[in-house]
Formats: sequence, structure tokens, C-alpha cells
Amino acid sequence: MVAGGGSLLTLPALILMGYPPVVANGTNRLAVLGQSASSVLTFRRKGFYGLRTAVFLSVPACIGAVAGTLAALHVSAGQFRVLLSTVMLVAAATLFVPRRRGSVEDRLSPRAMPLQFAIFVLIGFYGGFIQAGVGFLIMAALSGLGRLGLARTNSIKVLVVGAYTLPSLAIFVANGSIAWLPALVLTAGNALGGWVGTLFSVAKGEGRIRAILAMAVAAMALKLAGVF
Repeated sequence: MVAGGGSLLTLPALILMGYPPVVANGTNRLAVLGQSASSVLTFRRKGFYGLRTAVFLSVPACIGAVAGTLAALHVSAGQFRVLLSTVMLVAAATLFVPRRRGSVEDRLSPRAMPLQFAIFVLIGFYGGFIQAGVGFLIMAALSGLGRLGLARTNSIKVLVVGAYTLPSLAIFVANGSIAWLPALVLTAGNALGGWVGTLFSVAKGEGRIRAILAMAVAAMALKLAGVF
């Protein structure tokens, strides 16, 4: 997804299909990795490739992701469903918040890097723990505090997500929390979605899908919470 909200649909979908939350969480990681790889390649071909910044931010993100993934393995199914449905509703609401306009930079300011390092430890923890909606946090950190443009922000985002997903996925695999058949199907779908979403991002056309995504996420969150 352009805004980084793909897991807001795939993760609850797996739970609603009957998979335990920890298995759904782990299974979703392979799909996230496929989407990230597809998006990285597309951004690189389009000339948006903030490798240096992404590598710098991937270090704290990986540290946080390992801690977050280990924490996710010890959360009860009921607690995870409540947390996920809450995150989904908040994320759906943020889709309607106007993006800040103004001057943008091509790379992070050196003065912003220590703060960004600390922020990305927390973002990595969240990504390792639940993943869904992490793209919104990364984009807020980079475009808000870092003042990076949309395409540059997205290119860094997919690199960072791909990097921290590797140790997170390894932990879920070691724990036996992967349903491999749906994982492979989701990976193929997410890779295609990552390619299409990246083209939207480069063309600055993401506003066209915001309302649809928000409605779908809200509906799945209410279903997950047992409202209907």
C-alpha cells in the first residue's frame, strides 16, 4: 500500500479466517517482506533510493523489531485482537488528516539524526510487535520531523520495513508461527500490490485510494472487535 497500510487489511483478514493471532502475525511477515522487496526495486528503477538514510534508520528499527516480536509472542489472543482493532480505527481516521505542505528536503539533516535514531527504535518495536499501520508512523517521522518529500519518504520506508522484517520473520519461523500456504499466496499478492502502490506514490496519486482504504479498514476493525 502507498501509505503503508497493507497489513491493516491482511493481518485482520487472517485472524477472521480462523488463524490464531500469533500465527496470523507471523504469516503476515512473509507477505510484508515480499511487498517491501517489490517496492524497493520499483523505487530504485524510478530513481528514488535513499539508501544511506535507510541503512542508518534500519539499525535502530531492527533492534526495536527484535524486542517487539519477542513481546508479541507472549500477548494473549484476546489482548492482540483488542490492540489490533484499536490501531486499525486510529489508522483509518488518520487517512483523512491533510498532509502538511511546505518545503521538503532530499535527505535528513545531521541534527535530526540522533532523534530519528531513537524514534526508529520505538517504530521498530511497534513494527515487530504488530506491523499494521507502521508505515504511517514512518512517514510521519520522515515527512514531519525529517521534512522529506513523499516519494523519498516512501522509498526509505520500504527499505526500513524490509530490513527489520527479516529478523522479525526469523523469530516467528523459529517459533513455528507461520502458515506457509496462505503466507505464499499473500506474498504474491503483496508483491503485486507493492509494485502498483509504488507507481501511485511516484505519480502522487495516493489520494484516490484513501477513502476506500479507510472504509475497508474501519469495517474490518469493527468486525474484529465483534461489533457485527
